[in-house]
Amino acid sequence: MRPHILALALAAFAGLAACDPQTDGTVARDEVVFEPDYRGVDTRLLDGDLVNFHVTMEGARTEDDVHRYAECAAAQYTLIRGFGFVRHVRTTTASNQGLWTADAVYTISPALPEGLKTLDAEVIVANCEDNRIPTV
Repeated sequence: MRPHILALALAAFAGLAACDPQTDGTVARDEVVFEPDYRGVDTRLLDGDLVNFHVTMEGARTEDDVHRYAECAAAQYTLIRGFGFVRHVRTTTASNQGLWTADAVYTISPALPEGLKTLDAEVIVANCEDNRIPTV
């Protein structure tokens, strides 16, 4: 190869190596700094085994983080009441200027309830502790 062609080729490769990759400006969930501020839980027994949880937090990445916080509260409440299982009924979430709230309803029971969204309260509480999500 002639010296001037080799020099041009090396210059071209060096220029390409210095380029930053093009992105569409989106950020993956794993790249978002997660610094939650759990603001508390308000628990209300609605009827027998039906319990309502209102949770508030700041710094959630998505509504999933707020759902998990409510789930942790429900699981711990279930254990406090001497039961072992919790079943998710419904959760609604809202966000206003970075402050997230969830209004969640669960049933609690000593035996595994029927339904698709049943949870073992001990397993959930252990998972919450591992992930530093506070419970009731």
